[in-house]
Amino acid sequence: ELAPELTLSSPALRARETARLVKAAAGLAAEIKHNEQIYEASAQTLQKVAASIDDRFASAMIVGHNPGMEGFVRLLTGKHEHMPTASLAIIDLDISGWEEICKGGGELRRIIRPRDEMMASKKTKSGGAEVDDLTFL
Repeated sequence: ELAPELTLSSPALRARETARLVKAAAGLAAEIKHNEQIYEASAQTLQKVAASIDDRFASAMIVGHNPGMEGFVRLLTGKHEHMPTASLAIIDLDISGWEEICKGGGELRRIIRPRDEMMASKKTKSGGAEVDDLTFL
């Protein structure tokens, strides 16, 4: 499901580390490129960064910071989503080239939030019923 051909990351240490960890965990072959414009970028700046992606890449991942990333999701999809640190939004775009990326032009396929994923992986079977491990509450 997640196989971007290009990863663009903010040059900030935490963003670079997140990009590296995602690449390793997902077994991605995509090169990670650092882009100064992503650091503390607004949704509109992130749109410009995405619009400048070379069209030889059919998919891309941008690793950045809030509030810009939440705003970018909202700009593309019209959906207001909470995106805590290390969250991932998967957005489908019906475009033939990156320069066509526009407000409302995306469909939010899924949001992956770290806490939700930890809770899902901690579910255990107990007497035939599924119970949550409360360690992460």
